[in-house]
Amino acid sequence: MNRNLIFSALMLLGALLTPFLASAAETKTVTLDVPGMTCKFCPITIRKALEKVPGVIDAKSDYETKSATVTFDPDKTNIEALTKATENAGYPSVLKK
Repeated sequence: MNRNLIFSALMLLGALLTPFLASAAETKTVTLDVPGMTCKFCPITIRKALEKVPGVIDAKSDYETKSATVTFDPDKTNIEALTKATENAGYPSVLKK
């Protein structure tokens, strides 16, 4: 009886966690060149603009390298939406090659 209950609980837990585990494997991380950064406050504006894009999981920007690193769900957004977000914030960007 206890063995069946434990097995059922584990199966339920697995079913509940599967969507989260699957989506974590499907993320994409890119680096954008953002040459228009002119001060140490620019990365804050860029990060906040990127975080507003639906599907963005994490966004970091760096003044020293004039770049932004973005982790996102490619089923919900794309690179064009990311570069558009930085452009709309006043900082045009391109995918780093």
